[in-house]
Amino acid sequence: MLAHDKGLGGHSDGDVLLHAITDALLGAIAAPDIGALFPPSDPKWKGADSVIFLREALKRVRDAGYGLANIDASLILAAPKIGPHAAMIRAHVAELLGLHSDCVGLKAKTPEGLNLDHAAIAHVVVLLERLPRSKQKTFKKKAAKTKSPRKK
Repeated sequence: MLAHDKGLGGHSDGDVLLHAITDALLGAIAAPDIGALFPPSDPKWKGADSVIFLREALKRVRDAGYGLANIDASLILAAPKIGPHAAMIRAHVAELLGLHSDCVGLKAKTPEGLNLDHAAIAHVVVLLERLPRSKQKTFKKKAAKTKSPRKK
């Protein structure tokens, strides 16, 4: 997350971009959304790191037999300005997703004229590709060795 004098409200850490990526991944395989999997009514998710949610979504994508090819994200917010940080954000997201940064698109827009100066919105599109059966088995074996992403 970027440092800013005003934070976002949210039950977890409020990372708008990672939440939108998580929901896009889950939606691409017709899985339940982030709120159904990690309900804000459950106190164990209070202040949770959004990377936990993202990793669970990636696991579900792989378990469904798909791999992530690329993503494209648009952030809509008045501040902070994303331009000076875009390369760093792309690199961080690419690392989290196991992608080359050239496979992560990131754009930022201001909410000018929309009366949304105190909101942060992210729209994300993901491109999945069917994994060959041999890779599906490898991912399932690795997934079986990992623990559930529950916060301790």
